[in-house]
Amino acid sequence: MSKKHDFIGFARAVIEAELEAIEAFSNRLDLNFEKSCEAILACKGRVIISGMGKSGHISNKIAATLASTGTPAFFVHPGEALHGDLGMITSDDIVIAISNSGTTEEVLTLSSIVKRWGTKIIGMSGDNNSPLAELSDFHLNIGVEKEACPLGLAPTSSTTVTLVLGDALAVALLEARGFTPEDFARSHPGGRLGKRLLVHVKDIMHSGKDTPLCLPETSLKEAILQMTGKKLGATLIVNTDNILMGIFTDGDLRRCFEEGIDLKNITIGEIAHINCYTTEAEELAVNVVNLMQEKEITVLPVVETYTENTIKTNKDDSKEPSPLKKVIGIIHMHDLLKAGIV
Repeated sequence: MSKKHDFIGFARAVIEAELEAIEAFSNRLDLNFEKSCEAILACKGRVIISGMGKSGHISNKIAATLASTGTPAFFVHPGEALHGDLGMITSDDIVIAISNSGTTEEVLTLSSIVKRWGTKIIGMSGDNNSPLAELSDFHLNIGVEKEACPLGLAPTSSTTVTLVLGDALAVALLEARGFTPEDFARSHPGGRLGKRLLVHVKDIMHSGKDTPLCLPETSLKEAILQMTGKKLGATLIVNTDNILMGIFTDGDLRRCFEEGIDLKNITIGEIAHINCYTTEAEELAVNVVNLMQEKEITVLPVVETYTENTIKTNKDDSKEPSPLKKVIGIIHMHDLLKAGIV
């Protein structure tokens, strides 16, 4: 019989070791982190991240996180840099050089060359006295007491700490720049995330002749034909100025049948929902999804809200504005699904 391995036990030991390493690193953060953030904020160029091996993989991720959160950044392989890619780096840039030992030859050579140009170096190594630390303008200690690997060989805790440090830099800079969800969306226009942050109601709503509309005096039969023709399962009730008076949906029609209402001799205005939820064209589509889900509805009138002065009957009362909602379109949950918002 083969030996049974405690895989969950092994996993927990790794996680605990890496958590301990992160906590120790957190307690070790010093003024160099603050100075590094200030230097990046003041940088007129871009942030170049470079590292070999596992540090290179982590460098790539840090560069991607910085770039997506408002700090122009990209990864340069130190080996490739020494064979032509140095042209990607200028004296206006900042180089974040990563080497756990602080002695990686390619990283040191790259750092030495760009330092002579006047490029600032932020070094990340596990030794404050390493050659990389001595070359750096600011040094961030990523050292760990032990790797999570039981052999103490494979970079595990050390790469996790480096990754966490990269995230800490990116988020600290994000906060300092006042980076907003809209800023984030501009660098993430593709996929569901971009759509949720960029798509507005006006981008996907039905408008003009595609909007099902009825006057209050319209017969139920004519209203049903309007609903069927526009294929949205609802019609909006408006006055002659296109001001919203209510909404009638296919769900309301079913309830009319259940309640035994005389459908032949009734107008749509008599059975429509007078008070209904609405949205506006500039609203983010994702907010409409949240409203529809919360209120358990599938269709919303899209309106422009403005005020009109109305005079009260009491002679001591003066004019006060009364909100009016002019219909400019309609949006259905299916539209949000097609747009990839849901």
